[in-house]
Amino acid sequence: LNLTPENIPLRVVYEDDALIVIDKPAGMVVHPAPGSPTGTLVHALLYHCADSLSGIGGEKRPGIVHRIDKDTSGLLVVAKSDKAHHGLAKQFELHKVERAYRAICYGVPDANEPRLRGVRGVNFEAGNVMKITTHLARHRTDRQRQAVFFEGGRHAVTRSRLLASYGCPATLSLIECRLETGRTHQIRVHLAHTGHGLLGDPVYGGRRKIGKKALSEASLALVSGFSRQALHAAVLGFEHPVSGENMRFEAPYPTDFKTLLEALEKDG
Repeated sequence: LNLTPENIPLRVVYEDDALIVIDKPAGMVVHPAPGSPTGTLVHALLYHCADSLSGIGGEKRPGIVHRIDKDTSGLLVVAKSDKAHHGLAKQFELHKVERAYRAICYGVPDANEPRLRGVRGVNFEAGNVMKITTHLARHRTDRQRQAVFFEGGRHAVTRSRLLASYGCPATLSLIECRLETGRTHQIRVHLAHTGHGLLGDPVYGGRRKIGKKALSEASLALVSGFSRQALHAAVLGFEHPVSGENMRFEAPYPTDFKTLLEALEKDG
């Protein structure tokens, strides 16, 4: 295993002796794995933090308390001490960490859509919040994918709220997703299960035809060129594992996401 520190620029949102909060760019893998032996967030952290990362995650994952997918952008907290690692891990385990994502999905996931009433595991809470409750486990034939089950696997709960819809007729939506549990690919699998897969998601999204008249040419070009899942970890909140202080961070949209939203908003 090549865990040589690498001088890769990091967007550090906050740092103290106990932890560091990073705004991860899309395209960066969190820790070394087959196919990604170098250039990961861990390699960058080893350079940035030198010897001050928690050892609890093991040799491949020093300081890593939670992950976000390679092509998801946004906020991640990393532990620099074992005490911080234990404290943060406990909050994740007890679902006390605030995690809000912004995503662009196909269609309009809204309580007014009758089809959603018939999707197993989906119900609506006050304020037009869609709650998705299923189990998730590895796909039976494609081991790289996760799949929805209702028996076996791990309990998973996602809530999503419609923020805006775009196109005439409406074909894309900006939504906020909040995680009660943090399973692998959870938001991506859950939204696909509802029939509202994420734009650009090569595994779960499904390339959909968008009518040429629904959006402007500029928007259509950006939509067809969006080559990753349109998912951004926008908010991260937790109790500081040493001081007990409430910490809350927000990450602005990355350029690709912002450019697309600006074009869609112009379409009205």
